[in-house]
Amino acid sequence: MFVTENETNGLVFPDVPGSIVIFGLGYGVQTLAETAWPQAKELYYWGDIDTHGFSILARLRTGFPQTRSFLMDRETLLAHRELWGHEKEIHEGTISRLTEAERAVLDYLRGGAFGYRIRLEQELIGFDWFRRALEVLTGS
Repeated sequence: MFVTENETNGLVFPDVPGSIVIFGLGYGVQTLAETAWPQAKELYYWGDIDTHGFSILARLRTGFPQTRSFLMDRETLLAHRELWGHEKEIHEGTISRLTEAERAVLDYLRGGAFGYRIRLEQELIGFDWFRRALEVLTGS
């Protein structure tokens, strides 16, 4: 099961046999918690690489602790430097339930290590980059 923050990415998501794509929920991911069937599924979340994207990921893990992030890593962020934008408002609250690697990216973003209020919107990530990552993830 794949969950994407934005509708655009869900609409262009290629067919992955045996999977489903849910998209466009943003902070509404908690509505998935009302359904029981995803509990036993592999679940991948792909959101913007910004403080709010990580906040949404953490919120999804509240109901689905097995959720793994997809394309929300340092390598993806740095490979798309020319496409960075700026967050209007940084999520300042506590964000828990992140892996060590996810926490490191969040800390870079909050601390300004790459620049002021940096963000990478998921729909700007190159389609070839996305396809390669999906192939590695699914083995096809």
